[in-house]
Amino acid sequence: MIRLALLCLAVTMATVGMARACETVTHRDRAFTVCTVDLATQDISLHLLAPDGTPLGDFAALERAMDRPVALAMNGGMYHPDRRPVGLYVEDGREVAGLVTQAGPGNFGMLPNGVFCVRDDRADVIETGTFAAERPDCRSATQSGPMLVIDGALHPRFLPASPSAKRRNGVGASADGRIVHFVVSEGVVTFHEMATLFRDVLGVSNALYLDGSISRLHVPAQGRSDPGRAMGPILAVTDR
Repeated sequence: MIRLALLCLAVTMATVGMARACETVTHRDRAFTVCTVDLATQDISLHLLAPDGTPLGDFAALERAMDRPVALAMNGGMYHPDRRPVGLYVEDGREVAGLVTQAGPGNFGMLPNGVFCVRDDRADVIETGTFAAERPDCRSATQSGPMLVIDGALHPRFLPASPSAKRRNGVGASADGRIVHFVVSEGVVTFHEMATLFRDVLGVSNALYLDGSISRLHVPAQGRSDPGRAMGPILAVTDR
């Protein structure tokens, strides 16, 4: 069943291109939308502020601020009430907020957490301790938590029978850093359900939780633009 889902997903994505290849995948009786980006033809960037210095907050403001059409956008990490990023945030090569390495309250502080790092030739999800030791040069980066999958293993605190279910979104990348999967659940799911989707269906060894109740997806080619609360960082995908 898993192999069939992967085959159908791969065929669809090969024939129609990323933004037109956001597909519904059912895993453990839960529906997820999986959007896959190929960095050979597309670019991923992070955006926080409008030209006037105020937080963008929504997809319409993002579209107005971009100099290229947006193929895909998604909320891109956790943020404070004033919409400042909670952890590391790098936009267009400039570090706006620093890396947070200590444990703390909430999902972000449930270590291990991690960083989604976009470089010129690849994108990776990197556990925070590893990131702190290696300090890769990211053109765009957002820190969030918890990690969903760490080197092929699920986060140690995820329980199959957990009662905590929310709408969630996350990101994972292939081992060579060329393919990125953006995922949002279409209903409430547990961490364990989302993490096993990345590991067992998408074949991802490292995946990162981005957020919960504010999870939103924007795919203009499919006529989708989820409403919801104002966002902090926003991930955008454009064609090269």
